[in-house]
Amino acid sequence: MINPILQSPNVQLAGDSNAVLNYQRDARNYVTQLFGEQLPAIQNGFFNVHMSKGIIVQPHWHTNVTEMIVLISGEITTSVFDPFTRRRMNYHLKPGQVSIFPKGWFHWFVADTDDVHLLTIFDQPTPDIVLGADFLAATPPEVAHRAYCIDEEAYAKAIASIKNDAILGPPIGCVDSVSDQATQASKTKGEL
Repeated sequence: MINPILQSPNVQLAGDSNAVLNYQRDARNYVTQLFGEQLPAIQNGFFNVHMSKGIIVQPHWHTNVTEMIVLISGEITTSVFDPFTRRRMNYHLKPGQVSIFPKGWFHWFVADTDDVHLLTIFDQPTPDIVLGADFLAATPPEVAHRAYCIDEEAYAKAIASIKNDAILGPPIGCVDSVSDQATQASKTKGEL
């Protein structure tokens, strides 16, 4: 069946992926988007992501889409948790390389260099996103204790700084060594 949007005499088949700002941490770290809302003929959607060294796209998962990372410039390390083998898979990407995050799989990625530019392409026009920060902040300390034997006060203190759903972290004002440690912790065996 032919898409009725394509049959329109005024069909638009071009769009600007820089026109809609989705999230901005600072001038060098931001996300723009192109989805069905901006370009109705699109059958997928994507984020246009710019990052500097040490910045992380926070851990998250998508309930309705598979995501493909296409690295345009810079270098990143992608990490995805395989729910079947219960292991983390890490991939160090260079320009032109890709990484896949299957629907429902927990994942994140870290900029290993400055001037990272990538596309996160989804197999549906709009992704649902469950942020790890929201999940952690929504878990009451008593549940963390009962489920994992985590000290309730320590857990409450640890999650107290989770104030918003910052896509690109660490939060501004976080100690600089945190981003350096995150980059080093994400170095991988699974290089392409």
